Amino acid sequence: MTDPTQIIVVELQYTSDDLSKVDALIDAHMAFIDAQYKAGTFLASGPKVPRTGGVILARGSDVDAIAELMKQDPFLIEGVATYSYTAFLPRRTGAEAFAAL
Repeated sequence: MTDPTQIIVVELQYTSDDLSKVDALIDAHMAFIDAQYKAGTFLASGPKVPRTGGVILARGSDVDAIAELMKQDPFLIEGVATYSYTAFLPRRTGAEAFAAL
């Protein structure tokens, strides 16, 4: 059974220390990211510190649905990042914390 209120943590890990390959795809990657914000799927995203990948918080019915969506990300298509997924059921949120970002 799936829960439509699941939050999926998508963790991206770059496949190389050579960030020039990542940088060459950043505009296409950001277009994909922006489209998912407009669709209401992504809630937050950004690079890791240090810059070894990124993290996305997504809303979805389950991990498989988000993993299927992520197949459209140019980073995955071009093999510059790998992805891992963790689902959780938010029981408390601090909306004001996100508003301050």
